[in-house]
Amino acid sequence: MNIWVISKYASSKETKFESRIFALGRRFAQLGHEVTIISSDSNHFGEYPTYKQVYNDENIDGVNVLRIRTFKYSRTTSIRRIISWIDFEIKLFFAPLRKSARPDILIVSSLSLLTILNGIRLKKHFNTKLVFEIRDIWPLTMVAEAGYNPRNPFVKLLGLIEKIGYKKSDLVVGTMPNLVEHVHGVTGNRNIKVECVPFGFDAFFFKINKPDPISFASRYNIPRDKFIIGYAGSIGLSNGLSALIDCIQNMRDDTRFIFLILGDGEMKKEYAKKTSGCNNVIFIPKVDRSEVSSFLSLCNILYFSALKSQIWKYGWSPNKLIDYMMAGKPIIASYSGFQSMINEANSGIFIESENAFAIKDAVIQFFKLSAEERNKIGINGRNWLLENRDWDVVAEKYIFLLNKVIHER
Repeated sequence: MNIWVISKYASSKETKFESRIFALGRRFAQLGHEVTIISSDSNHFGEYPTYKQVYNDENIDGVNVLRIRTFKYSRTTSIRRIISWIDFEIKLFFAPLRKSARPDILIVSSLSLLTILNGIRLKKHFNTKLVFEIRDIWPLTMVAEAGYNPRNPFVKLLGLIEKIGYKKSDLVVGTMPNLVEHVHGVTGNRNIKVECVPFGFDAFFFKINKPDPISFASRYNIPRDKFIIGYAGSIGLSNGLSALIDCIQNMRDDTRFIFLILGDGEMKKEYAKKTSGCNNVIFIPKVDRSEVSSFLSLCNILYFSALKSQIWKYGWSPNKLIDYMMAGKPIIASYSGFQSMINEANSGIFIESENAFAIKDAVIQFFKLSAEERNKIGINGRNWLLENRDWDVVAEKYIFLLNKVIHER
């Protein structure tokens, strides 16, 4: 197939951050397909060279890349980011694509949600099939997470674009497992085809980054004679760690347990202050991802949390769980939403979100298990991940779906 993928935020390893689109694109090319990725040089994750021209052609690992120079921004919640979206769409509209070889299929991957309008235009021009890939449900995320008024004109405009995109696409793909309920609810059309193609991972990364728990424990004075509950990730308001902090305070006198919190964020100082009199918690600064496995290997169980939110009704596919499951440790997920991964792998338990007493009960539950029983639960997660979420497996599933779309009348 000749596959085109348009995504403003598609970045490669060369920019210090490989996005989902590039991970899949490289594997599509390895499977023998012609792949073209159309993207921008404005991404808060990547580091790009200074382009003199607006349109820049490259070839990266067999993938044709058209990089469009666009307006830059630094803050994710700023008007400059919206301006960057619009700048990308205008330049994409005038991009030298019309005389290109016809794509067999065109994938538009959000964000930016505005790109689906260019996708619909190109679908008509090339008389090709269109796939609309959703990684964040906008504008619902703006309303549920950022507190925007549903009647805000920009929110209503994005909602209209979202609905049009779903209706005009031949297939809607989501990284979340229950997106179908949202799409059918928004459009009122249960005939729209919706599939889940989740995030994947590169197993090779874990092969070359072997954990060194002894060295890590020594560096941060982590005791080895206690039952360790670990959290690794951002420490912000949206991460829902307040209940964990309350649990730490509730268990401060139980010397059997210690909580390790690795990462950084705007709530870290406040949480450290609240637990300043507790001897059962250690805050560890953010480390390079290659060292995260050393931290996780020290823990007996791992903790994940998310605030209660309407968006979790449609499921989630967090990258954090990949590191957790590859560590081979049982997981406590403080999450009230559509369940996946952990329950499918039988690698831990879900508990009610924002409930400190539920966290304590879960910790005690795993503590009472034997080391062999906990190890079995952890290994379940690792094995399931290798069988289901390796990028090669995810790419092959995606290709199967694309072939199906192309051959459907």
